[in-house]
Amino acid sequence: MKVLLINGSPHEKGCTYTALWEVSRQLLRGGIESEIFWIGAKPIGGCTACGACKGKGKCVFGDKDGVNACIEKIQQSDAVVIGSPVYYAGPNGSLLSLLDRVFYAAGKTFALKPGAAVVSCRRGGASATFDRLNKYFTITSMPVVSSQYWNSVHGNTPEEVRRDEEGLQTMRTLADNLAWLLRCLQVAEGQVEKPQQEPQIFTNFIR
Repeated sequence: MKVLLINGSPHEKGCTYTALWEVSRQLLRGGIESEIFWIGAKPIGGCTACGACKGKGKCVFGDKDGVNACIEKIQQSDAVVIGSPVYYAGPNGSLLSLLDRVFYAAGKTFALKPGAAVVSCRRGGASATFDRLNKYFTITSMPVVSSQYWNSVHGNTPEEVRRDEEGLQTMRTLADNLAWLLRCLQVAEGQVEKPQQEPQIFTNFIR
């Protein structure tokens, strides 16, 4: 079993990485392999709603900025954890651009794959950022993995994050809960029938 951890910060080894590393280390203790995928510091274009990805399962613009690489890594993993710093009480804009395109192009292939969000902040905005990231899972039929508290760490530097004992414990509990769920899903494979999704109904509300 393998978990993909997405580092949505422009800083490769900053506070968000520190939180994800704690999750990764605890997963390894539980016998679960993981990989940290860094989105990089270069600009990532937003979704243009061109619709060209329909039926392709990938973004037609995604080979240059890591979007399609991210899609492949999620598809090859058993679960995904998305980490982001807090920018103006929300996730990093480049991460949102990437996730919009990833989930729009291939979200249906992620159904029933466990997902979790991890947030790093200096002081405030963690819960709003956490809520925003969870929206990607809940619109895609992905089970959301929880912890003992909302999945956030506090600190302005990696060293300060490492002093956030409650935050790091929350990361470890998240990893333990995720490992447990993955083992449960492994046991259920072939034994418990997966839910059959109805054809999706789209409605527009017009006054």
